[in-house]
Amino acid sequence: MDKAQAVAGIGLFAGLGAKELAALAGIAEVRRFGRGEDIFFSGDPAEGFFSVASGKVRIYQTSLAGKEHIVHVFGPGEVFAEVAVFAGGVYPASAQALEAGDYLFFPRERFRRLLADDPDLALNMLGLLSMRLRQLVKKLEDLSLREVPARLAAHLLLLGAESKKKLLSLDLPKGQLAAYLGTIPETLSRVLRRFADDGLISLSGSAIEILDAGRLEALAAGTAAGTPPFGPAAR
Repeated sequence: MDKAQAVAGIGLFAGLGAKELAALAGIAEVRRFGRGEDIFFSGDPAEGFFSVASGKVRIYQTSLAGKEHIVHVFGPGEVFAEVAVFAGGVYPASAQALEAGDYLFFPRERFRRLLADDPDLALNMLGLLSMRLRQLVKKLEDLSLREVPARLAAHLLLLGAESKKKLLSLDLPKGQLAAYLGTIPETLSRVLRRFADDGLISLSGSAIEILDAGRLEALAAGTAAGTPPFGPAAR
């Protein structure tokens, strides 16, 4: 893998000059993880942060009862575990590769030295942390205020916006996607079928085609008139 090219593709470092990118590539370590391989666990020493060069990773937490809750899914060009740069201590959640892929690891102390020498990089990092906080607040609002159909509609629209396509492939297995949306697999399957029956989407295995983005947007915003109720199980 070309480290310099991979570093240049990281959104966090957008706008940095060639000198800064070269310095970042100089401290980055290439690590490869297979599908289902653990990257770190909650409570492990936070020695640095990661960027996805290829593949996908899920960040999750496990309750005392053993139930997993997916916090976020990251793909190429995105960073995760960046809290380690400032807080140190331990990782607050666990990370597992959803696909085989390459990752860049940035050791905490070496990255902090770069931040001290580059105010632009430090500002980019603060911007990322601010955006991450907004994402977490929004997800908490979605889980507490929206029913499953609205959460799913919003998720499908987000996938469509990211891929710029109407034909999508689910970014998570249905069981994990259900956990991410705060529901159970049976409810998720029922809502997907209802979306298909109502002409909002078409289903073919794990492939989904968005047929009526306007109605999905209205549903996600809670303004869809005449949307059939899904009952308590859809909450």
